[in-house]
Amino acid sequence: MRRAGEVVGKVLTLLKRSVCSGMKTWDLEVIASEEIQRLGASATFKGYRGFPASICVSINEEIVHGIPGDRVIVDGDLVKVDVGATVEGFVGDAAITFGVGEVSSEAQDLIDVTRRSLKEGISSVKEGGHIGDIGAAVSNLVESLGYSVVKEYVGHGVGRFLHEEPQVPNFGIYGRGPLLREGMVIAIEPMVNIGDWRTRVLEDNWTVVTLDGSLSAHFEHTIAITGGSAEVLTQQ
Repeated sequence: MRRAGEVVGKVLTLLKRSVCSGMKTWDLEVIASEEIQRLGASATFKGYRGFPASICVSINEEIVHGIPGDRVIVDGDLVKVDVGATVEGFVGDAAITFGVGEVSSEAQDLIDVTRRSLKEGISSVKEGGHIGDIGAAVSNLVESLGYSVVKEYVGHGVGRFLHEEPQVPNFGIYGRGPLLREGMVIAIEPMVNIGDWRTRVLEDNWTVVTLDGSLSAHFEHTIAITGGSAEVLTQQ
């Protein structure tokens, strides 16, 4: 799984370095698909439950599961890229959010808070702890700063399949939920909105957007519980 995580990290680094105003979201799909293949992996998302692309690209009010296509990226956009790669039957999964060109202070603050919330969630992981510790750490930070966490989409276990048990919500109660055990691998992925937490799905049956049209950010790492604490497998 470390190898799959390494591939995902390298692809995300390349995408962030490559993106620029005037590109289409499909251009990111091409870059990612070629790099995943070059690194000896396969694209986990391609064909998953019918998903038509190798990566998800979501812009501004789009939260997750955006399908790459003809949409042109412009200065000021908030871009979320989610990548999955499979190597020797094991999956790595991670996501980042970044601004293109000069973004508003509101958007940059959202990015920073969401990234911080992921770090808080990871820091809460320890052998013998509980899944609820992660969600509580994420939501306590996010909500204390006036933002909301998406409740309808959550993190998950990762292994030979993209989505495994247990679910890893971005909200919870300390000391509650499944036990965190040595060797467990999970994806922690805060999705944070400036406005309300509620969502809706567009007519493509994939793209999830904020119900109120507010900006959203998304960060994700696949982590393994090793040596009693979290090891990030998808470093960028």
